[in-house]
Amino acid sequence: MSQAEKLVHRLLSLPKDFTWDELIKVLAYYGYVELKKGKTGGSRRKFVDGQKNVIILHKPHPGNIVKEYALKQVIEHLQEKKKNE
Repeated sequence: MSQAEKLVHRLLSLPKDFTWDELIKVLAYYGYVELKKGKTGGSRRKFVDGQKNVIILHKPHPGNIVKEYALKQVIEHLQEKKKNE
């Protein structure tokens, strides 16, 4: 099992200590890249894949731990994407 697959399993367990960097790796595993919005983007981050599926998240600050609601949104989005393939 690859490191990315291990992170996916960890994401699905909704851990309280899932970091932003781990989430970026999971999204990259599913083909998502971050769109750069310039200076005015603030903490909002937009990720898009090859089929133009978009995930919009707030980057956590001042810490690096992703909130549970954001993890649930990502899981739901990835499950919907998988259903529609």
